[in-house]
Amino acid sequence: MPELSRSQIVVYGAVAVALLLVGARAIRAEEGGGAPPPPPISAAADSGGFSVSSSGGADIVVDVTGAVLRPGVYRLPAGARVVDAIGRAGGAADGAVLEGINRAARLTDGQQVVVPGRGPGGAAAVVGAGAEDGPISLGNATPEQLDTIEGIGPVTAEKILEYRDLHGGLASVDQLDEVSGIGPATMESLRARLQP
Repeated sequence: MPELSRSQIVVYGAVAVALLLVGARAIRAEEGGGAPPPPPISAAADSGGFSVSSSGGADIVVDVTGAVLRPGVYRLPAGARVVDAIGRAGGAADGAVLEGINRAARLTDGQQVVVPGRGPGGAAAVVGAGAEDGPISLGNATPEQLDTIEGIGPVTAEKILEYRDLHGGLASVDQLDEVSGIGPATMESLRARLQP
């Protein structure tokens, strides 16, 4: 067998180390010891914006709040669902009312997911929903909340919820223009009182 030169030994050694690292990573991933989920996207204090990179191009960014373990702003792959966002936020907290939201709805970029929790006396309460003049989230609005908007009655509120469930959520308030019974004046009230 011919003698190996010093440079050949270095190359073979580097290849062996690289293979060991790749193998160790593969074994760790199989055992479920993969890297933990990335931390939430944090607001940059000095720039007033978010530290969002443009890599991938197909990711979406959502705000998860309410009865979750780690509320925050998270990056998820396009096509992710509400259940994925809740999982990324550490899962539902004690007292979360998961049946109050559609966990199978597709997420859209910029959407806020509010997980309601049980309030005093065991009644379901949506975090931040106590203000009459505050925006209502389309993702988890109840018929009672929609009924508080000028021009929306119980029948139209039910139509909005049916439309939301049929289409897997709503990405924009403007989509409600397709619901029968909602005219231009009502759309203006909706834009003022609702958020996607």
